[in-house]
Amino acid sequence: MPVLKTRPTLHKYIINEIWPVFLASLLVSVFIVLTTKMLSVMELIVGKGVHPGRAAGMILCLLPDILMFTLPAAALIAVVVAFLRLSSDSEIIAMESSGISLYQMLPPVVVLSVAGLAIGLAVNIVAVPWGNRTFKDLLFEIVRTKVDLGMKERVFSFPFDGVVFFVNGFSDKGRTMRDVFVVDRRDPKFTHTIVAETGRTFIHPGKRIVTLQFHNGTILVSAKDMKSVRTIDFDTYDLNIGLEDIMKALASRRRDPKEMSYSELRREIRKPRVPDTRRNRMMIDLMQMFSIPVAVFFMGIIGMPLGSQMRRRGRSEGVGMSLAVFFSYYVCLSGMRSVCETGVIPPGVGMWMPDLFLAICTVYLLRLSARERSLRLLTRLFQMKDLMDAWAYMLKHWRRGPGRIRTEKEGSPVSAGAEQLVLPLKMAAEAASSHVRTAAYVGNIRARRFH
Repeated sequence: MPVLKTRPTLHKYIINEIWPVFLASLLVSVFIVLTTKMLSVMELIVGKGVHPGRAAGMILCLLPDILMFTLPAAALIAVVVAFLRLSSDSEIIAMESSGISLYQMLPPVVVLSVAGLAIGLAVNIVAVPWGNRTFKDLLFEIVRTKVDLGMKERVFSFPFDGVVFFVNGFSDKGRTMRDVFVVDRRDPKFTHTIVAETGRTFIHPGKRIVTLQFHNGTILVSAKDMKSVRTIDFDTYDLNIGLEDIMKALASRRRDPKEMSYSELRREIRKPRVPDTRRNRMMIDLMQMFSIPVAVFFMGIIGMPLGSQMRRRGRSEGVGMSLAVFFSYYVCLSGMRSVCETGVIPPGVGMWMPDLFLAICTVYLLRLSARERSLRLLTRLFQMKDLMDAWAYMLKHWRRGPGRIRTEKEGSPVSAGAEQLVLPLKMAAEAASSHVRTAAYVGNIRARRFH
């Protein structure tokens, strides 16, 4: 009965240990990923003259995709760090000695993991397609605006990479041009020089294309090596400006599967004349709408046995181990995505394999921790790290006199396991270098005492 009465208090205590770390790790992860995306946005602001308000809207559209990428890592780091703190302060041992098993500590972790699963489903099904679609719509608006701003009378302008405009007259009302001169260098093999009497701008929002239509003119097509030149007279000629002219990495003249909602993906997959490669991509994105949120759930659960096994370790080691698990999952996910795109493995099977692997590892680690047994691979890794830390400390302080113990201000901190190795290694190295027989003694670095 006393244990039953303490369960709500215990569960509340564990939840209060997890959620602050979860929010902090999520914010830090989103900020780090967002800074990598900011380079492309700043290029639009500085190089293309895009209004900062539109740039802020583009950043807002990027947030759902970034959030879905960082959510599994945040869930794993939060649970690992929370149980690492409980384990390092021997609170887990105290709970177990009071009759509370590891499985009785599991319900708050399951509740938070289910909450992460629900958030992931909502973001992945609703917010991510909206963000990707709105982002490309904003890019198209930038293309349209850049075309309008580039049409200045009797001035050479460069609204897009590889395209030069010169017009003798321009009317904003009908987007009409008079006496047009255009040089198009986007083709890697040929340069197109267009001279026309009149021209007009047409916008196609559905295809995300701006068409410049010229009338009564001549095209001079010259090779880059200047070995061949030809002239073409035309009555009407269309020059298309797409998203690839302003940001090649995000260009697409038809809707990408990542921009489609759940119902749109299912409708497109059922169409009979869809190419196999595109069908596989749509099926992969459809499966990822559910497989990544499920991975958030398992990441939260697997963090509990990982944190409880890493006793006497610091938070940096817990975060490092969490990131290692997270990147291993995403490497596996990216590899399966590439394999499924080729059709070797059906996307309905391949995209769930990383989640299946996480589920197996979660069950295995939970049973191992409940039996108070340690994972041998994890133990060996930390033993190697402790040995490397000890030798690194020795190499840094090898000039100091024999028997001197570092103070907290003098030396760099080492892990708790490495502390037990520093003094024996130091005495062995000094004895070997000086060939002097020394008395055997044991020292503790943190207490700065000999025993």
